[in-house]
Amino acid sequence: MDVDNQSSLRGERVRDYQPVQIVSLLSRIPLFEGLSEDELARLAKSTREVRISKGETLFRRGDPSTGFHVLVYGQMKLALSSVQGTEKVVEIIQPGQSFGEAIMFMEKPYFVFAQALSDSLVLHVSKAAIYEELENDHAFVRKMLAGMAMRLHQLMTDVEAYSLHSGTQRVIGFLMHELAESQLNDDNVVLELSANKGVIASRLNLTQEHFSRILHDLSSLGLIVVEGKRIRIPSVPKLRTHQLA
Repeated sequence: MDVDNQSSLRGERVRDYQPVQIVSLLSRIPLFEGLSEDELARLAKSTREVRISKGETLFRRGDPSTGFHVLVYGQMKLALSSVQGTEKVVEIIQPGQSFGEAIMFMEKPYFVFAQALSDSLVLHVSKAAIYEELENDHAFVRKMLAGMAMRLHQLMTDVEAYSLHSGTQRVIGFLMHELAESQLNDDNVVLELSANKGVIASRLNLTQEHFSRILHDLSSLGLIVVEGKRIRIPSVPKLRTHQLA
């Protein structure tokens, strides 16, 4: 696609997400499914759009939380950073996902920072609006609790993987997670890595060199074929079997 066409598409996307469309955007987010038009309209009044360019920071560790965020398009990372400058990616946020709910309820400052991995559109929903909605809608309460429970479950899964699984098992597990459920028994499946290798390595608690070495070893065994950010898996069942070996 040429540059003019890419610019045109980006322009169309920006026009699609003008402030008057916030109600429509909220209605497409799984967390808000089932809310009435009036309820969505109330939330929209306390929701603002944040357009953030690749590499920019949405919030930093220590910033106060005044609500939570929903990613409409793009990609974000939540990460920790040491004084020495080393970084640990905690989570990679994809479109449709919300983040920051737990900190909002705890009324504590952020303990991670959020940075855009690509040009992104984020919705910030105010704490006051969420508290009001929680008082009126028990189904919404359950959805909020379910979302935080899923995040806690993922955290425990991460701790298990870091403590008990080898680097190779973690990488294969990540690749399995990137596949659709319908692809888990397929051959010649091609997937594109959802982020650059450095970000994924940090997410898996690996150095980038170790992550690349594991990909090379799996390639040598004929279990994957690496083509830049694209990975072809000749046989998903064989790769899954290797994870369990």
